Parts: sequence; structure tokens; C-alpha cells
Amino acid sequence: MSAALPRSYLFVPGNRPERFEKAHAAGADAVILDLEDAVQPDEKPAARAAVLATVSERASRPAWVRINGPDTSWFTDDIATLAAQPGVAGIVLPKAETHEQIEAVLAHAHPALSVLPIVETARGFANLAVLCAAPSVRRLVFGTLDFQIDLGIDGDGEELHLFRSQIVLASRLAGIGAPVDGVSTAITDTAAVEADARRGRRFGFGGKLCVHPKQIDAVHRAYAWSDAEQEWAQRVLAAVETSNGAAVAVDGKMVDMPVILKARRIVAGR
Repeated sequence: MSAALPRSYLFVPGNRPERFEKAHAAGADAVILDLEDAVQPDEKPAARAAVLATVSERASRPAWVRINGPDTSWFTDDIATLAAQPGVAGIVLPKAETHEQIEAVLAHAHPALSVLPIVETARGFANLAVLCAAPSVRRLVFGTLDFQIDLGIDGDGEELHLFRSQIVLASRLAGIGAPVDGVSTAITDTAAVEADARRGRRFGFGGKLCVHPKQIDAVHRAYAWSDAEQEWAQRVLAAVETSNGAAVAVDGKMVDMPVILKARRIVAGR
């Protein structure tokens, strides 16, 4: 399931329609037209109208839309206007905390709509199982920046290790796709972006949010198997094939079933 899910989600401000086409051409696996953080309060209605015009014209190339949070005055109008549009692949739901919030989105949704809940509050984290089990949720997003603020955490490294692991675990137990990691604030430092993305991948994440097109290639590199990893996997499978069931070692290390399964996953590109 997770193999078919996007590795990269690129945000573009909903009040900048001149950037929408460029965002689609930037190479991200998915584009998120953003009505929340990127748009000032007095520009929210105009941004919603711009996004509606775009998704209405481009139903053959759907985009995601991050709406305003359930605790805002714009939430109801956002979902009533956009959730039923075939040009909307899914709704990105900020400050997701309850099953009822997701149901409110789906009450207006077209049949194929997906929901991406963003876990960025203590209550949302406490309700991971509820969010994972909600209808039309294929994976979760970890909103690391707002989560740090909500919990008074200072740092995106080891300070969030526990929370990243728990989000991956909850997703696996629910049988949904690997979650999406939060943004990197570095834009031009692609090495830092790639390092952030590789850390997320090591924890079991399947993708990452991007705030600038320059981050996309770094994220894709992080979520691709390297040439060395692919060569290792081929050697493992070749050794197993010729062993006739006998114990075998590759690069001085025993090859058991978990190693074989990993090698198969690499060769399959998952």
C-alpha cells in the first residue's frame, strides 16, 4: 500500500494562484494548495475562491488542499466548498484530534476523497488510534513544528524520537500507509533536507512535507534505495537462490529471513 503513496508533498500558498502550475511542474509526487498557515486571515475567502477555480478546471490532475483547522471560522466553508470537488484528491486536516472532525469533512466529500490528518497537538497524538481508524484516512502526517509548540518541546531531533516511533507504530497497527514527516525549515541546504528525510525514513516514515521546490530532489533521494543497497540486495537474493536451502552469508553476515525480506523489498523498489 505505502509503495503507491507520495514521497513528497509540496505546499503552495492558496493565495498565489500564479504559482499553482509551477508547483505541479516542480516534480513533487503531490501538491498541497494551502489555505491555512500560508494565508493571512483577511485573504482566506479570496484564497478559497482561487483554489476552487483551479481544482474545478483541473479535475484530471487533482491536488490536495490543506484547509483551515476545525477550531476556526473558515473550516465549515472550506469543506463545503472544496471537499466535493473531483479536482481535490484529498483534504489535509490540520490540528486533527477526533473522529468527528474527519466525519465533518467526509459529510461533504466526493467518494474518492482521502483525508490526511496532521498530528500536531498533544490531544491529536493521544488519539492516534482513533485517527488511524477513521474512514478515508490512508496515512497520517506529523506536524512537527506546531507539535513542538503545543508541548513546549525545543528541538526536532532526539526530542521527537518517541513521538515519531509511536506514529509509525500506530499506523502499522492500523494497517494504513507509512506516515509523512514534517517540514524542514532549511530551503537551500539540500544536504540538511536530505539528512532530515533519511532520519524520517529510518524511523519508518514514508514521505515528507516540502515547503519549497528545492527540497523535492533531496527528499526523493532519501526515499530511494542507493546503488549500493540495490547491489547488496541482488547479491543476497543470488546467494539464497544458489544455496539450495543451506545457510548462507553475504559480506560476512548471516542471511536469515528478515534479511531476505529486506532484500526483496529493495529489489521491488518499496
